[in-house]
Amino acid sequence: MPSSHIELVIASTNVHKVRELRNMLKPLGCFDLLSLCDFPNYVQPEETGTTFEENARLKAEHAAKALGRWVIAEDSGLVVPAINGEPGVYSARYAGKDATDVENRKKLLDAMQHLIDEDRQAFFECVIALASPKGVKKCVKGSCEGLLLAKERGGGGFGYDPLFVKHGYNKTFAEIGESVKNRISHRRKALDKILPVLESLMEAG
Repeated sequence: MPSSHIELVIASTNVHKVRELRNMLKPLGCFDLLSLCDFPNYVQPEETGTTFEENARLKAEHAAKALGRWVIAEDSGLVVPAINGEPGVYSARYAGKDATDVENRKKLLDAMQHLIDEDRQAFFECVIALASPKGVKKCVKGSCEGLLLAKERGGGGFGYDPLFVKHGYNKTFAEIGESVKNRISHRRKALDKILPVLESLMEAG
């Protein structure tokens, strides 16, 4: 008999990311979803990776071993090819270690002020790693391409969402609403690739 529920820890304390992943994982139903907020004594490892994948694997492995549970960890960010791929893995701390989203966006706008039209192309990338206490079981990647505006638009979303317009859309991620974003985002694309593995875990119980 497969057990009805498996505990799965989302290895993040970022309330926005946790909420997005919870909403996307909810249809699976068979997981008790926890986040690092449920483990106040757990100390996260320093993100020393130079790629999203290295950081996702690092976070997943570390938390799975320390907490003795299945863990899903993600590392994501915005990549602007015209400025050497910045902010990249430093997306969350682009303007400094404790920078706010507003400060990060301002630094990015300043770095891009000389860029026009096609040079303002960018993409969000998300890598999700699934690990058990024995190690990483699966690592997948999703991306979402678009253009960056010169001025913020919209009050929703987080991070660089008010600047990012996905190709084929005329609204920023901060304007389209959570339910639409959760259907088309880089995080959604990555999660779709890991769902079959999660489903097989549920079946195995």
